[in-house]
Amino acid sequence: MSNRTRWKRVVLKMSGEALGGSASHQAIDAAEVERIADEICRVRSELDVEPAVMIGGGNIWRGTSVAGSKVERATSDAMGMLATVINALALQDAIERKGQATRVLSAIQMAEVAEPYIRRRAIRHLEKGRVVIFAAGMGRPYFTTDTSAALRAAEIEAEALLKGTHSGVDGVYDMDPRNHEEAVKFDAINFMDVVSKDLRVMDMTAVTFCKDNKLPVVVFNVKEPGNILRVLSGQEIGTLVK
Repeated sequence: MSNRTRWKRVVLKMSGEALGGSASHQAIDAAEVERIADEICRVRSELDVEPAVMIGGGNIWRGTSVAGSKVERATSDAMGMLATVINALALQDAIERKGQATRVLSAIQMAEVAEPYIRRRAIRHLEKGRVVIFAAGMGRPYFTTDTSAALRAAEIEAEALLKGTHSGVDGVYDMDPRNHEEAVKFDAINFMDVVSKDLRVMDMTAVTFCKDNKLPVVVFNVKEPGNILRVLSGQEIGTLVK
């Protein structure tokens, strides 16, 4: 077992779209879920890191981008929270089939499929060697899963928040590299510059929360095989925001 760990306890934030495959039009691609599950299991066994995961639901429902959607915002957000539970259960199933104990903790009560989120319970699961998957965000509308991930990371005393991107962007740039070939990537940047330059790392509520709580964030491409392990083993990939 390697001891070359960058942090002991982390929260990995992924969008729901990270569970989709480039060759598949399905909301949840089985092969991609298996790959991510395998990397999380390797992190737990090879690096002895205590990983928790916060997953979004945009692959199933993203109300603000549905053409012609007239669903009221609070209702739309509730639908999105339920979508995150579906993703969490898919990831849990894949991880546990590899022999790694896992718990889904939901901010919305649904005892038949998930445990309720309780801070001390989440910490105890991590101490027992289980992977914790947070579902349903914070259980409240108007808050993104980015902000929920930052809050949960602070609550469980995580040492870092890993923000895994899915769109091929491998860090923080001064402009969108998908539209500007001259975009410059930052290896490291501080929170004040992220705010002042209005860089789209996460939503600004999450950014300011991480700044106020001195929680470093690593933005990296989670779709690149092996990147989760690379980040936690100390390799300099992505962008460190601190």
